[in-house]
Amino acid sequence: MPLTGHATAAGTTRYRSRFSESAAPNHFRSQQQLLLSSIGIGTYLGSADQTTDENYANAVVRTVQLGANVIDSAANYRFQRSERSIGHALTSLTQDLGFSRDELVVCTKGGYLPFDGAPTRNVREYIEETFVKPGIANFDDFIAGSHCMTPDYLQNQLDQSLRNMNLECVDVYYIHNPESQLGHVSDSEFYSRLGAAFERLEQNRNQGKLRMYGVATWNGFRVTTESREYHSLEQMVELASKAGGEAHGFRFIQLPFNLAMPEALELRNQTVNGEQLSSLEAAEALGVTVIASASLLQGRMARTLPDTIRESLGSLPTDAQTAIQFVRSTPGITTALIGMSNVDHVEGNLQLVRVEPMDEDFSQLFS
Repeated sequence: MPLTGHATAAGTTRYRSRFSESAAPNHFRSQQQLLLSSIGIGTYLGSADQTTDENYANAVVRTVQLGANVIDSAANYRFQRSERSIGHALTSLTQDLGFSRDELVVCTKGGYLPFDGAPTRNVREYIEETFVKPGIANFDDFIAGSHCMTPDYLQNQLDQSLRNMNLECVDVYYIHNPESQLGHVSDSEFYSRLGAAFERLEQNRNQGKLRMYGVATWNGFRVTTESREYHSLEQMVELASKAGGEAHGFRFIQLPFNLAMPEALELRNQTVNGEQLSSLEAAEALGVTVIASASLLQGRMARTLPDTIRESLGSLPTDAQTAIQFVRSTPGITTALIGMSNVDHVEGNLQLVRVEPMDEDFSQLFS
């Protein structure tokens, strides 16, 4: 039987109370009537093998035990294996370790081909057998042979993710890198496709399969308006309002943000009510929560940081902690995701639970 329920205000408040004597002020942030930790666990990288499966499951468990309640994955991460590792971790946390489903904010994504446990040698055959013959999607629906966001495809992927994680409901469901389509279709066609996807996700909200949704991007919110991959957040919110009314579920976006990729803070590429804003400012104005991916840029921010950067961020024991501290302290970022498949890394990085985020203007770091 799948785990019932979803993250709630009462549940996430209960989770915070577990760390009332250890968590620093502002480690937990109030967003969308939930309390989210300022650090979350990502599950992107790693080999497609049983050892890595077990390592991720153990890392997710340890993350929750140490004060981080945001868990992030995607259907294609390690060919569905990361979602399945999360499922094992959630079972352990709720059945053996005293945690409740309503304390945890579980997020995943759909859009890319997921494969099943390992890469396939014949991608076309995989698409035909898995999606075309069952009537889920046509070959033409897959952009560059790998990305699809038709309503029926997203439905299939959402249902698959729920099975993988043994969940009745996921808290946040992202369309994964929708900008992948923009090099192949016009802007008007792109937003038409996105609107149809939002309509299906709203239907799933009503059915209790997801609580909120959004887009998880790589380039969409950090490029100039002239770029083919550019996303207008205001236009996306308008589509969601059309699909779900004022109480629509488009409440989250995910974007890369770190010391080497500060565009969401620095670049005023969004327009909201005629005002030019950064992506972080626009999200706040539109009631959208921002989750940061690539906080360590796949480990590249975890070594050889300049002393000036380390000193400005509190002279923390490690470069990894320093880089995470920057992301979690940036105004407008709710949670910094850190990919962690190693319990030792979890324990090292989550020492920051006890460290208060900084309250400073970081713009001088990029001047």
